[in-house]
Amino acid sequence: MKQTAVLYLVIPCYNEEEALPETAKQLEQKMLSLMQKQLIHQNSRIVFVNDGSKDKTWKLIQQYHEENHLFQGVNLSRNKGHQNALLAGLMTVKTFCDVTISLDADLQDDIDAIDHMMEKYYSGCEIVYGVRNSRETDTFFKKTTAEGYYHLMQFLGADIVFNHADYRLMSRKALDGLEQFKEANLFLRGIVPMIGYQTGEVYYARKERTAGESKYPLKKMLSFAWEGLTSLTIKPIKMVTTCGAIVFFVSIIMLIYCLIRHFTGETIQGWTSTVVSVWAIGGLQLLSIGIIGEYIGKVYLESKARPKYFVTEYLNDEQ
Repeated sequence: MKQTAVLYLVIPCYNEEEALPETAKQLEQKMLSLMQKQLIHQNSRIVFVNDGSKDKTWKLIQQYHEENHLFQGVNLSRNKGHQNALLAGLMTVKTFCDVTISLDADLQDDIDAIDHMMEKYYSGCEIVYGVRNSRETDTFFKKTTAEGYYHLMQFLGADIVFNHADYRLMSRKALDGLEQFKEANLFLRGIVPMIGYQTGEVYYARKERTAGESKYPLKKMLSFAWEGLTSLTIKPIKMVTTCGAIVFFVSIIMLIYCLIRHFTGETIQGWTSTVVSVWAIGGLQLLSIGIIGEYIGKVYLESKARPKYFVTEYLNDEQ
């Protein structure tokens, strides 16, 4: 008979007061079911990571921990963003467990997929990705932009799993590999595939939120997408170089054309072509400077080597 693994569920939480009661209830039932099936060890736990919430999220986490040893909590000193909160939870618990599964507090990720993730783990996978099997529940705009973004990332050379967010299983070995990545600009769904090891995928249908509102409005989603794009590949800078070479080549052709017109006596200059050329080249220069500046800014942040998070309290079984 195989030895059951100690599983820790890691759930980042930011202002999830409305969602937590139902989330805690469903996750508790799922963990007990996994224990009965002998898919996980009795010492497995549910870990909520409070990402500087302004509501009663942390008080609820404390309450759940006091009432049931199955629940644990990690409290960050301030809001550090979803990716940093997730990393903080994973790094805090990695020495206590054999395997972790990260998921969002809204339970849009189907928790029944955990069973299949554990089966993949026992078959030899160190990392198992939760992948959406469709986007039928999304609006046309969200579906189009999301799938377009994944295609763009792959086109630019980023090793990213299509339709995968942060619902994934990682073994302790994989977590040790993740710990070696020191960059300040975190985009875990792009970093994790770089670790290697044997991987697997589990497909599931995404659900509606159990309660509360999405913490990722359009502006925040666009910012996160740009963060991922510039953190994983330098191809945009290479594209700027290519565009610059093309514009330079076109300018040489235009110079030859203007000289020919001058020596043949046709010296009347076209106002439209002049204005279009000035605006086109000026716009290209500003765009290029902006993209290069974005990368310089990232180098500046990385050079500071600031801590990504501070854990003020960890509610575990010994407390």
